[in-house]
Amino acid sequence: MGGLKKKKLWGSVSLVMALTLALAGCSGEEAKTTTPDGKEVLNISAFIGTPNQAPAADNRIYKKIEDELGVKLNMEFLVGDLQQKLGVMVAGGDYPDLITADTKLVAAGAVIPLEDLIEQHAPNLKKHYAKDWERMKDSSDGHIYWLPNYGVYTGEFISNYYSGPAFWIQKQVLKEAGYPTPKTLDDYMKLIRDYTAKHPTTEDGQPTIGFTTLASDWRTFPLLNPPEHLTGHPNDGGVVVDDNGVASVFADKDISKRYYKELNGLYNDGLLDKEAFVQNYDQYLAKISSGRVVGMFDQHWNFQQGEDTLVAQNKIGQTYVGFPLVYDTSIKDHYLDRPVINLNNGFGISKDAKDPVAILKFLDALMDEKYQKLLSWGEEGVDYMVNEQGRFYRTPEQRTQQEDPAWKLANKAEGFYGAAPKMEGTFSDGNAIGATNQPEEFYDSLKAEDKELLDAYGFKTWSDFFSPAPENPVYYPAWQVDLKEGSDASVANKQMTDTSLKYLPRAIMSKANEFDSIWSEYVDAYKKINVKAYEDRINEQLQWRIQNWTVK
Repeated sequence: MGGLKKKKLWGSVSLVMALTLALAGCSGEEAKTTTPDGKEVLNISAFIGTPNQAPAADNRIYKKIEDELGVKLNMEFLVGDLQQKLGVMVAGGDYPDLITADTKLVAAGAVIPLEDLIEQHAPNLKKHYAKDWERMKDSSDGHIYWLPNYGVYTGEFISNYYSGPAFWIQKQVLKEAGYPTPKTLDDYMKLIRDYTAKHPTTEDGQPTIGFTTLASDWRTFPLLNPPEHLTGHPNDGGVVVDDNGVASVFADKDISKRYYKELNGLYNDGLLDKEAFVQNYDQYLAKISSGRVVGMFDQHWNFQQGEDTLVAQNKIGQTYVGFPLVYDTSIKDHYLDRPVINLNNGFGISKDAKDPVAILKFLDALMDEKYQKLLSWGEEGVDYMVNEQGRFYRTPEQRTQQEDPAWKLANKAEGFYGAAPKMEGTFSDGNAIGATNQPEEFYDSLKAEDKELLDAYGFKTWSDFFSPAPENPVYYPAWQVDLKEGSDASVANKQMTDTSLKYLPRAIMSKANEFDSIWSEYVDAYKKINVKAYEDRINEQLQWRIQNWTVK
């Protein structure tokens, strides 16, 4: 509940549409076909369970992959409700070759074990995952079903860009207030109240939204996760874990009540987005991109698309800085964490794949540094340059074009790359994997407003706003625990989420003198759920990790 990648919602199956590369064939074609000039092509169908715009038909990077590796990708991106889409797949028993991770698919027997195939046919992938090989195995049967898409680092770990959880606030708010450093929730809310009092509308006349949140589909963490961070805990999803590695649910506890009561105050003052609890993800991003939203709690990767639109319009003052807020200054913040492999995420190969070995060999080929540079930086001389010292950099013109969403659809492979196995850290030549991680390129690419802001705080990167990340506990993070589809723990998890989504909006949007009574109803409803089954499954798996993942 409330982790980085757990999914749910309601909607219409008709909303789920195939967004297909024009260069690709249809999903029902043979695994391999021959072009008119006699070239053999491997056709791979893939379902990616996140919303993305379809790439341009003549996308340069996908075309290069086709020309050099002989692979056509037929990609379907999610539009609408993920769980409903997966439910239709499972009911029909018909799957694409590649599919992004969900525990429902393992339970349905939809994906095949990969460990032996990797050992035999994918040396690059085996090397890539070597340190995390045991962690990738399903604790119930010892098989590897998924190829994690993030969290496996080579070389040096660089943290310039911050993609994790925070309380975000517009840069123009900080500038107007003289660049303060909000430490507590009270500090942050005062900034929002003061700014919206002076600016009830934006420059183009739209009503300013003081604070918004999101609780749509599996993206419930913007609403549900803040209390754990405000009390100094890292992102463990729906639980907080004590020093002994014991997890407990916090959604119905006083640490949560304090936060939602604050939102109730915002709502009654007209500063909380009245559509927050009914908006879907696209509507949320549209609000971010409008520049109306002063602040929100979220993970940066989750609202990045909305912010990209603001950058493309050079509305830098309306983009965001994240702060690691706590309830009071006696609490040390723990928002920034060390890299952790993104278990139960990434691609799996379905039972319907006609040539799983060829598919795996394709993914293995992409792990070569040549293609990792292509996918992360682009083409040398086109998307980036190399100086006399061998360092990668981009010209001002190259930086500007990469801010254009339309340009990216024609010249980058973000939809596929986001879900695929990838290197992170540094290449063997010392260059960072990705321009935002190249220290000199990161700073040179900053807008003047960003440099002014960082200079005002005495910082060099966005990660500097957060306390340094301590060593991750062996078990971390708890949100990656597989609850097992259909188990008592899984049922309890759904009931907890449904109960929170039923009562929290009511409590937050109630009159101030009604909040406590609705909160009591919420707590009583929680008592009817088998929360212990959920906590027991989490704790059983945390202890299993501690016993099996501890270096001996």
